[in-house]
Amino acid sequence: MSNQEKIGSLEEEALKRKERIKVLKRKHDEIGKEGHNSGDDAFNLPRPKFRSYRPQDDTLKENILPDCKPGDVEAEVKDQLASANARVVIEELDITNLAPRKPDWDVKRDVAKKLERLDRRTQKAIAELIRERLKKGQEDLAMSVHIGANMSQNLDIDED
Repeated sequence: MSNQEKIGSLEEEALKRKERIKVLKRKHDEIGKEGHNSGDDAFNLPRPKFRSYRPQDDTLKENILPDCKPGDVEAEVKDQLASANARVVIEELDITNLAPRKPDWDVKRDVAKKLERLDRRTQKAIAELIRERLKKGQEDLAMSVHIGANMSQNLDIDED
């Protein structure tokens, strides 16, 4: 396809688009001329119905509140601004909440998961060592359990 043919086909497509836009504009104008001033009807949206909620029955009219009248808006606004500017004094201040955290709190938080994994692996390793000793018959069961307990206590002491 040569450049002339490409340009010709592009021009044709542009003319088709212009025609489609003209048709859509005409349809939109026809809808507007029919008395539909809002665009809501073009999309088949329901129009809101404004209703008066004042009772029409005389017995009900007696029991309703009187119509509201606007109050002194400036005074209300001044009162609210004054209350916003007023400083709140804290009578009791809990100093423990204001104490800074230890400098290594974030490191402890980040390392906690890794330490949990290591604790689990350590417990598994201890259990495997006990099983191996039992299989070899080097020590009796009570002695092996005692050694394992001592090892875990030593690990706890070393961690502190």
